[in-house]
Amino acid sequence: MGAMKIVSIKDIAGQCGVSIATVSKALNNHTDISEATRKRVCSTAKKMGYLPNSQARALKTNKTFNIGVLFVDKAGKGFTHSYFAPVLNGFKVEAEKMGYDVTFISRHIGKNAMSYYEHCKYRRVDGIMVACMDFYDSEVIELLNGDIPLVAVDFESERHYSVTSDNSIGMQTLVKYVSSKGHRKIACIYGDSSQITSIRLNAFLDTMKEEGLPVIPDYIRQGKYHDAESSRSLVREMLSFSEPPTCILMPDDFSAMVAKGTIEEMGLKVPNDVSITGYDGIYISEVMQPPLTTIRQNTVGIGRKAAEILVKLMKKQEIFTESKKIIIEGKFIEGGTVKDLNI
Repeated sequence: MGAMKIVSIKDIAGQCGVSIATVSKALNNHTDISEATRKRVCSTAKKMGYLPNSQARALKTNKTFNIGVLFVDKAGKGFTHSYFAPVLNGFKVEAEKMGYDVTFISRHIGKNAMSYYEHCKYRRVDGIMVACMDFYDSEVIELLNGDIPLVAVDFESERHYSVTSDNSIGMQTLVKYVSSKGHRKIACIYGDSSQITSIRLNAFLDTMKEEGLPVIPDYIRQGKYHDAESSRSLVREMLSFSEPPTCILMPDDFSAMVAKGTIEEMGLKVPNDVSITGYDGIYISEVMQPPLTTIRQNTVGIGRKAAEILVKLMKKQEIFTESKKIIIEGKFIEGGTVKDLNI
C-alpha cells in the first residue's frame, strides 16, 4: 500500500478551477469572496481529505492547538488507574472534539531533563490540565504559578479553576448511611496526604460528631490509595483489637476489595462479621459479591468538564460559574457490604 497523498491547497484550487489565493481565503473565512465560492471550496477540501498544516496554523494564529496533561500518581498505576484513567479519557475525548491534540508532560524530552513548566514551554502548549497526587511538588507549584492557562483536577486553588467531586458530601453520606444501619464502632482508613484526603477525613470526623458517634483514635489510620499491602496490614491490625470495629471505611474501591479478601482470609465474612465501604464506584465494585457500598464518582464527567473549562480559558471566553471550584456530583451506591445491625 502506497503512502497517503497529502492534499494541498494547490490541489483544491485545480479541482475547483479557482486560484490558490481564493482557496486560502475560503478556508480562512475571508469575506472578500462570495459565500457560494467559499462553500464550494470548503466542500471540495473536505471531500479530498484536506488537513491544514499544523505548523502553518500555529504561525498564523500563534496557537498550537495542543493541550498538555500532567498526570503523576503515587500508586504507579499509570493509565490503568481505576479512578484517573476515565478522567483522562473523558478529558482527551472532549479536547479532541473541540479540535485540540493532547500531549502528556513529563520531566524528560529524550535524554534531556527539564521541569514540567519547561516541557510545557518546549511543546508550546496552549493550556495544561494537572491531575496528580502531589500538588505540593516544587515543579507542580512552578506550573501553578506560571503563565500557562491551567485547570486542576481534585485540587482547589484561589488562582485556578478546579474540577472535582464533592468529597465532603460523599463522606458524609457514607458515615450517615453506616450510622443508620446501627453501627457505632466505625473505623476510617484514609489515603495519602492530599487536599482531597483532608476534606474526606474532616468530613468523617465532623459527621461522626454530628451523629453522636464515638471517635476512637485507634480506628482512624492513614494508609495509601490503591495499595494492597497497607490495606491488608491495617485491616488485620484493626480486626485484632479486643474490640474491633464493626465497619471499616476504606479510602477507595480497590482498597475495599483488598479488605474483603483479607477479612475472608481471617475466616470472617463481609458483611455478616465485618462491614466495609469503598470510594470511587469503579466497575468491578458492582460485580463483586456482595456489591460494594461506595460513592461512584462521575470520572468521565470530571474529565470532560476540565477540558471544557480549559478551552474557554485558552480562548479567553467568559466562564459562568459561582466559584472557581467546579463540583461534579457523585452518586451513593448502597451495595451490600454494610450489615444492618438494627435487625
